[in-house]
Amino acid sequence: MYHSTKARLLFTGAALSIFATPIFATSAFALDGTDLVAKINAALSLQGGSIKAQSIDISGTTVTLKGTSFKAESNPQQFPIGNVTMDGVEEANGGYTIEKVAFPNINLSQEQNSVSVTDITMSGVKVPADVNKGTIDSLLLYDEAHVGPITVSANGKQLFSVAETNVSTAVSDDNSGLDFDLKMDKIKADLSTVDDPNSRETIDALGLNTIDGSMTLSGSWAQNDGTVDISEYALDIANVGKLDLALSFSGYTLDFMKSARETAKAMEANANKQEAQQAASLAMLGLMQRLTFNSAQIRFDDAGITKRALDYAGKQQNTTGDQMAQMVKAMTPIVLAQYNVPELQNMLSQAVNTFLDKPQNLTVDAEPANPVPLPMIMGAAMGAPNTLPKVLGLKVSAND
Repeated sequence: MYHSTKARLLFTGAALSIFATPIFATSAFALDGTDLVAKINAALSLQGGSIKAQSIDISGTTVTLKGTSFKAESNPQQFPIGNVTMDGVEEANGGYTIEKVAFPNINLSQEQNSVSVTDITMSGVKVPADVNKGTIDSLLLYDEAHVGPITVSANGKQLFSVAETNVSTAVSDDNSGLDFDLKMDKIKADLSTVDDPNSRETIDALGLNTIDGSMTLSGSWAQNDGTVDISEYALDIANVGKLDLALSFSGYTLDFMKSARETAKAMEANANKQEAQQAASLAMLGLMQRLTFNSAQIRFDDAGITKRALDYAGKQQNTTGDQMAQMVKAMTPIVLAQYNVPELQNMLSQAVNTFLDKPQNLTVDAEPANPVPLPMIMGAAMGAPNTLPKVLGLKVSAND
């Protein structure tokens, strides 16, 4: 489901490591370890992965999966994880609840490069009894997940780090949907080691030798019509700006997810990859017909990068940043005129002029009067791109 796809950039491997399939169990305690992991693995089937453990230890309500490794269906190799500890495991209506899952730290190194991920946990995990019910109760869910810090180093110098990542999800009281939130704090990157002369010049001019920021994601998913509402997907970088995306579309139901998974699985099973790709493309076109676009917004709040970019571009043209801004303002309507979208041309030209005169914020809204099926958007883009602004209800503004 949605939260398992939007958070995976930084902790997919770690989060999936909870869902282990053991080779054998070694306990005679009340908890049935084999049944527990079998149900967890069944819930994982939608994501196309499997995990095995060398053994399972059970002590009271604590289950330890020893020597676990993850394998994606598209990759024959096993990804080693290590020992995974589940505390507070209890049976619940044929499924299971797990108070907390702790994963081993990840420390990878090759020559002078290394990656470290520590303090990986999940809490409030709910393992479904039946993954074929076709409701939110058939999904494997969790209340909270935590990862961090994360560090990436090269030649003994830290190049990238994230202090911590926190994810939370909550099922609505009537089980009709799910809310989700993600926050990555203190994202830092060091670009001072870039050696390429051209890149080095650009980085210096834009003041990007060090990057310090955060990322947030929040939204909801409705079970019945598969509406995904991303209210905020923002990357905020100090002394650069904040880029924020909001998006709403419908049709992303459990049945859609299942169909997409079956399509991918059939493609992997077909030895003739060219034929498989063609079949998958047709199948995906069919799936796309089930999705509907509701609205979207892209907004950028400037924090200094615009002026530095204009100054740098102007220097490259032997002129000033202010003169470069005037050149951009003059060129905007000329460039847009070739697309034969006069209304959008006027809106965008006015917004660009306002923004460049005093860089504050620039916003692009797409809000059609009625939800638009995705195939209609694709058709307009290919056959009559000049109609897209009207189809999508595009509006552009600045310094709102």
